[in-house]
Amino acid sequence: MYWLFSLFRRKRRKEVTKQQSTILLDKIRSVCKLVSVEGDFAEIHSYENTKEGFISLFRSRKKALVVVKAKAQIGYDLAKLNLRADETRKKIILENFLEPEILSVEPDLQFYDIKNGLFNSFSPDDMTKLNQEAIELIKQKIPESGLMESAKKEALQAVLLIEKTVETIGWTLDYSVMEISNQNQKFLDS
Repeated sequence: MYWLFSLFRRKRRKEVTKQQSTILLDKIRSVCKLVSVEGDFAEIHSYENTKEGFISLFRSRKKALVVVKAKAQIGYDLAKLNLRADETRKKIILENFLEPEILSVEPDLQFYDIKNGLFNSFSPDDMTKLNQEAIELIKQKIPESGLMESAKKEALQAVLLIEKTVETIGWTLDYSVMEISNQNQKFLDS
């Protein structure tokens, strides 16, 4: 009887996991972006949601503690760069230079202390919403962090990269527009 019981018990304990995935490539597009500054962020986010039911007699609360670690990349979308070619003087003229922008925010969420309510539990939509909120919180913190100012300081490095590329074909790069804007900035700062 013991052996029979052990045999059935062992068969019940077997764990079967099935996984299936399909990866689809949705769209391919050409980009030319230059990341000049990267910042790492960490935040502890407390999430709580209370749902009332049946004429406010019952309340069900779900809550979670979420640790958000994110990497933000700040730089330039070079596709928006406005260049003009002067073929007679073999010169590329930079007509404007871009402001730095947020190129990507890559969050990593770790959930701790997840408590589901009796009638109010976490759904996949809640997890997606928390992920989107985390990205938005990080985007709001980026201007305060000084990353945009650091990217502006790195703008000259981006222009020098373009200048070296242009020089390989025997042309020159005129980026006096950028120098004038820097002089105006110095004038405004003083």
